[in-house]
Amino acid sequence: MTRLSVNINKIATIRNARGGNAPDLVKVALDCEKFGAEGITVHPRPDERHIRYRDVYDLKSVLTTEFNIEGYPSPEFMELVLQVKPHQVTLVPDSPSQLTSNAGWDTKLHQSKLTEIINSLAAAGIRTSIFIDADEEMVNYAAKTGADRVELYTEPYATLYPTQPEEALAPFVQAAKAAHALGLGLNAGHDLNLMNLAYFSKNIPWIDEVSIGHALICDALYLGLEKTIVEYKKCLV
Repeated sequence: MTRLSVNINKIATIRNARGGNAPDLVKVALDCEKFGAEGITVHPRPDERHIRYRDVYDLKSVLTTEFNIEGYPSPEFMELVLQVKPHQVTLVPDSPSQLTSNAGWDTKLHQSKLTEIINSLAAAGIRTSIFIDADEEMVNYAAKTGADRVELYTEPYATLYPTQPEEALAPFVQAAKAAHALGLGLNAGHDLNLMNLAYFSKNIPWIDEVSIGHALICDALYLGLEKTIVEYKKCLV
């Protein structure tokens, strides 16, 4: 069954807006676990506009499910994850100024760089995932780096899904099949929500993990966090 990892960046954004500790990021993460999430995802950026580096250490000491840290592999990020040693590091190609992740790695162009980084993480016993577009060539070159998994960037699927669901899904099925054939684990994330997640999961049932933050936190404002996590898990096969 596909695991649900809750991205709690938006909780940190709300907390940081007032400068205190409300909402309590660690408590929310523990509540997500209690309500059924199988993992917690964070993305500490250099400007710490949501998740702070201190948060990463605080979370590592208390989480009992899988801990996934996303980020661009800058020297500071690599130092952080090699110290914390989460279960998984998801490498994203974001520049420091980006509002959110909006494209995957060119794994062909950056094969050498990614291989070096992944070797370093693997030596520390950390599972690696590369954030990529739904492109078979990018999957093939991701496999050459020694990565354990790829995470498919699903915003294009989410955008097209309301009007053309089959067309929206097609490249993701092909990329997922390519990853499966190469022995890569498969994650997915970005703009997945209660409307489009079940269709995606039903048609690609071998997904290991989906990482969902923005939509899930928005839904929690109306449904409550516990019910929201239950509803997202119902979408996963």
